[in-house]
Amino acid sequence: MTAVAATGDQPALAPSIPRQLFVDSGYVLLGLPLALASFVVLVVGLAVGVGLVVTVIGLPILSGTLYAARGLADIERLRLPAVLRQPRIRPHYRLAEAGANAWRRIFVPMRDAQSWLDLAHGVLRLIVAVTTFVVALTWWAGTIAGSLYWAYDWALPRADGEGDSDLAQLLGLGDSTTARIGLYTAIGVFFLITLPIVVRGCALLQASFARAMLTGVAEMRDRITVLEEQKRAAVSAEASALRRLERDIHDGPQQRLVRLAMDLSRARLQLASDPEAAGRTIDEAVTQTRDTLAELRALSRGIAPPILVDRGLPSALAALAGRGLIPIELQVDPQLGTPGGRLDPAVENTAYFVVAEALTNVAKHSRATECLVTVVRQGTGLRVQVGDDGQGGAHLAKGHGLAGIADRVRAAGGELVVVSPAGGPTEVRAELPL
Repeated sequence: MTAVAATGDQPALAPSIPRQLFVDSGYVLLGLPLALASFVVLVVGLAVGVGLVVTVIGLPILSGTLYAARGLADIERLRLPAVLRQPRIRPHYRLAEAGANAWRRIFVPMRDAQSWLDLAHGVLRLIVAVTTFVVALTWWAGTIAGSLYWAYDWALPRADGEGDSDLAQLLGLGDSTTARIGLYTAIGVFFLITLPIVVRGCALLQASFARAMLTGVAEMRDRITVLEEQKRAAVSAEASALRRLERDIHDGPQQRLVRLAMDLSRARLQLASDPEAAGRTIDEAVTQTRDTLAELRALSRGIAPPILVDRGLPSALAALAGRGLIPIELQVDPQLGTPGGRLDPAVENTAYFVVAEALTNVAKHSRATECLVTVVRQGTGLRVQVGDDGQGGAHLAKGHGLAGIADRVRAAGGELVVVSPAGGPTEVRAELPL
């Protein structure tokens, strides 16, 4: 996990119905000429390359066809975000090794699975493009021609033959101008009402086909990469926590228990010769026992504080802030402590860990005089912020505290943001998915 700059970007809002209608219409209508050009270029290149593959000339032609398919696929990937409302994803194509000769470079796209998927999409997309183009154009024509029929009805020629009947007459509405205009206008209104739905469906059909062929494998690979990173982060976080726990036990309770054993042994030897000294030694042993229990409680609070399990995140953070060395202001959503608003235990533990470790870093390194902790729901996630007015300069590359927070947050599928310019202030923000 790396620190990223904080920004004020808000989630993109869905466009209005008219704007989305024109976006989808442009995508569908422009898709046919692009699909036709793609079909012609790729089919011709594929036919020539395969036909001449028995000669050496066919291999460069086939390689060039795959590169052309890649370029046409990139054009389609640029058009997808406006329809799918998702960020653009471009797969990682196989690259030639450093110092490879010309023939090895020619064979690079032939050994890349995504290049062949690009080629298949460029050939097969014409079927989907023709279907969606016809449906969308029909609905636009019905909308315009029907809703504006009243404006040009007077200019249309009328048949005088006995065998010729208008649609209004066939439906039993009569042959009056009012019936005719009313019927066609009603049809146009129907097309107008259903136009956004039909065009949206056509755009999604075409875009979904393109996404499956052009970015599906890339998305799956990216997801696998993210899961592998989360797994490594979880293992690293648990290993760090275990090493810290072992160090704390060795440096604290274990040393006290060793001294306690020595004091009790000494007291047993003193009982016969010097009972008063034995009593003083036992008193010291009792003090050592109490101190050991206090350290063990502190260690248990760092692992899984009982108050977090019993009463929820707000109470646990309030108890954590109460032990702070500087004034700490809490802004925590109270619903997070109610039975209906409790978070998943893994999310609660991660949020508590983030605040606890961040406050520990504030106390040790920041020289701050006050601190603000904010924990609120935001959309489908939880935002945890810890800010202070200290000297700044915090970075994930320094020390193990922030690195441990980053591993925990990444293992939970979240993102950590650290903003700490020299001179302060410092803000540590974690975005956790719910």
